[in-house]
Amino acid sequence: MTSTVPALGTRTADGSTLQAVLLDMDGTLVDTEGFWWDAEVAVFAALGHTLDKAWQTVVVGGPMSRSAGFLIEATGADITLPELTGLLNDGFEQRISRSLPLMPGAARLLAELAAHKVPTALVSASHRRIIDRVLHSLGPANFHLTVAGDEVARTKPHPDPYLIAAAGLGAEPGRCAVIEDTATGVAAAEAAGCQVVAVPSVAPIEPARRRTVVTSLEHVNLPFLHGLMTL
Repeated sequence: MTSTVPALGTRTADGSTLQAVLLDMDGTLVDTEGFWWDAEVAVFAALGHTLDKAWQTVVVGGPMSRSAGFLIEATGADITLPELTGLLNDGFEQRISRSLPLMPGAARLLAELAAHKVPTALVSASHRRIIDRVLHSLGPANFHLTVAGDEVARTKPHPDPYLIAAAGLGAEPGRCAVIEDTATGVAAAEAAGCQVVAVPSVAPIEPARRRTVVTSLEHVNLPFLHGLMTL
């Protein structure tokens, strides 16, 4: 999904420029990390296997191929990767068709970015079929570009999705603010050279250079994102 990108560069008082905001989806804008885990637990239960709760921190935030591959290896389940991927996507879609809660502050932040015509991209390791379903709740008009995990040769933790998003918006990665909830997503954004706001969902994330950690999107607004460009 694309649309006309507004003129880049809202300049702050000291001359630094925020060119775009790139946002992760699951666990960042929508409260769905638990849905993925529930789908994984249900699928493997049907296969006769019980998942260790500790594995949730291993599979969270990564590409479907990595998460599914890990669970197959860990359980020894007799299922192929493509078969498992299909079952997990089906299970997740069933869950979001019943309920899709947004994270606190998500709707307000998206509305603020749209009102100020800030170029935005939704960058997710989820597949296109999932992104398109979730967009109905997030509002497709809130994003100028979307990047799905099954549309790139290398997804998170590689920098490719964020580099593609920045290029698609005509922005410099170093002038992009990325909002993520997992270590995998943070690694991808930092490898791309972006400024990162981490809002941890399942596992803790420590502050670091070019990385600001907050407890909720309710602490993130446009002045806050502008301020990251001066760090």
